[in-house]
Amino acid sequence: MTGHPHVGVTNAFLGMPTFQSAARVALKDSVLRGNLTRATGIIRDKRAAVVGELDNWEELRLAAEAIKDAALHRLDEHLETFEANATAAGATVHWARDAEEANRIVVDLVRAAGASEVVKVKSMATQEIELNEALAAAGINAWETDLAELIVQLGDDWPSHILVPAIHRNRAEVREIFLREMGKVGRPAPDDLSDDPRRLAEAARLHLREKFLRARVAVSGANFAIADTGSLVVVESEGNGRMCLTLPETLISVVGIEKVLPSWRDLEVFLQVLPRSSTGERENPYTSIWTGPAAGDGPRNVHIVLLDNGRTRVLADPQGRSALRCIRCSACLNVCPVYERAGGHSYGSVYPGPIGAVLTPQLRGTGSDVDKSLPFASSLCGACFDVCPVRIDIPAMLVHLRTRVVDENRGGVPSGEQLAMKAAGWLFADHRRLEAAEAAAGVSGKVLRSRLLGAKQTLHSLPWPARAWSDARDAPVPPTESFRSWWTRTDGGRDE
Repeated sequence: MTGHPHVGVTNAFLGMPTFQSAARVALKDSVLRGNLTRATGIIRDKRAAVVGELDNWEELRLAAEAIKDAALHRLDEHLETFEANATAAGATVHWARDAEEANRIVVDLVRAAGASEVVKVKSMATQEIELNEALAAAGINAWETDLAELIVQLGDDWPSHILVPAIHRNRAEVREIFLREMGKVGRPAPDDLSDDPRRLAEAARLHLREKFLRARVAVSGANFAIADTGSLVVVESEGNGRMCLTLPETLISVVGIEKVLPSWRDLEVFLQVLPRSSTGERENPYTSIWTGPAAGDGPRNVHIVLLDNGRTRVLADPQGRSALRCIRCSACLNVCPVYERAGGHSYGSVYPGPIGAVLTPQLRGTGSDVDKSLPFASSLCGACFDVCPVRIDIPAMLVHLRTRVVDENRGGVPSGEQLAMKAAGWLFADHRRLEAAEAAAGVSGKVLRSRLLGAKQTLHSLPWPARAWSDARDAPVPPTESFRSWWTRTDGGRDE
């Protein structure tokens, strides 16, 4: 079992439906919406409680923003410093321009270790490059050890949330997956397994234990890379990361280049804002930090793959580079009304939610229909910026990316939206046309109210081509009098 074939950011999502099409299907799934509403609501409340305990929360956000901006401003220098210090500590640092190069490096390292399987700590970078699929093609099994990732993998599914990848599944569904699939790839779930969370966690723990004890190679990501010490940091809640990082002989960490922090001192800020923003905890249950191999303790061979895969392209965009501040806390997903209703799969990307809507089109480009649609997967309500611990202005970036999508697709056969915008531009360009349109709308409003609707204020369906718009929302009945005519009739609104 190596995971669902649609997990990835390079090729697997090509041909996926646009966000709008996928969301339309998700909105009809009442179970999915119920699962998302309950889960995100719980996480929101926990976050609000622990953030509310701090008098200096906004100062911490400003500090985190400043640290990440400083790191990105001199990223090349910090990466070289990190490489030098990690190498001096005994690690081997590899550089990967793209997913293909990163996968080749990891496959070669696993083969060199003589292994046919690896255990993995949850890593979005490895999902981004489709590492599981590359390992499978090389005859190597990759076992996910995070509980939620295990659920996704056994269910032949793909993640729908940054922090809780299986947020779209409920306990009854997880029980069925464990009973049906665990025995095919290792220790089976007990026959009397219930949907009690403790029993489900115990079944996962026993299933994974034999893999932890057997594995010779582990693959991890990293939440942070510390330049001045050459250290990597992983924070997690279950202890599976600690098992992967200490038991195998070889440890391979795939790390996005934007994860670098300049100094050890900077870590203090992020170990305060990350757990509060992600799991709603004051601190992470497990914080693992390692600097190369250590004699008699942990892996003897430590490899670090520094991954670009489009990040330098994002860095080159002054209006888009702040997306690289992201520390993958998922706070923006938990407050987003669009994500809560559409779910993570609608985004057609490893990175769902508001941050995915701005990060994915920059990493992948806007060449495919799904990537073009992502900047429009938002109501621009601004809740994502309010909770972001590194103050990424996602709404402003969405507007920037929408402009880019429109500019890149000028010319050729116009879409319906483009025709509508051209018509609106023609209408608003001359006040006489606008006045005529207002008069016509007033007449139609009077007819609708007097003959069809009576006192009703909304239309439930408009004629084609506006029907696609009104099918998802109520359209207001045109007013019987325009503001312009009212203003003229009342002499500027003043009583005579």
